[in-house]
Amino acid sequence: MGAIVGVLLAAGASQRFGANKLTQCLPDGELVAVRACRHLLAGTDGVLVVVRPGSEALAAQLQAIGAQVRVCADASQGMGTSLAFGISACSEADGWVVALADMPWIAPATIIKVADSLRSGALIAAPLWQGQRGHPVGFSGVLGGELAALHGDTGAKALIQSHQEQLHLVDCNDPGVLWDIDRPDDLHGRTLST
Repeated sequence: MGAIVGVLLAAGASQRFGANKLTQCLPDGELVAVRACRHLLAGTDGVLVVVRPGSEALAAQLQAIGAQVRVCADASQGMGTSLAFGISACSEADGWVVALADMPWIAPATIIKVADSLRSGALIAAPLWQGQRGHPVGFSGVLGGELAALHGDTGAKALIQSHQEQLHLVDCNDPGVLWDIDRPDDLHGRTLST
């Protein structure tokens, strides 16, 4: 199989957080979205980040670590719209590992396992930690048309459910697959699983 591209969704409005959570610093000083992007870069063949209009400073920092960045003009319509935009922007990939920029604690080893599952023929792959399915989710290139047709705020949940019997769950020792950032307190007190 050819290239597995990471698609990092970084176009949310951070309404519950009260500020742009993706540009907040983690305890070690690295920005939330930069850490999530760095880990996705370590586990895939390249990363395309989807940002909302007005994210020039964040885009520059993500480009500086090697990601491609695209601005989704319709990002306010929701995650499904942003995901479809991202998939369409790198439609030549053989598969995609879709990650959320507010989940900076996912270990690169976990991302590699998800990408390797796609390379081994999985239609959809996701990590499993202590019986709970987490992120990121990998999709085979076969699903490109369905992913590019998503819209609104529904994301790929319905697509995953419609192919539930073909979902390959990858066991991992990584609680970061469940940890996202919704409130300022979430920036502290979590460590990366090794």
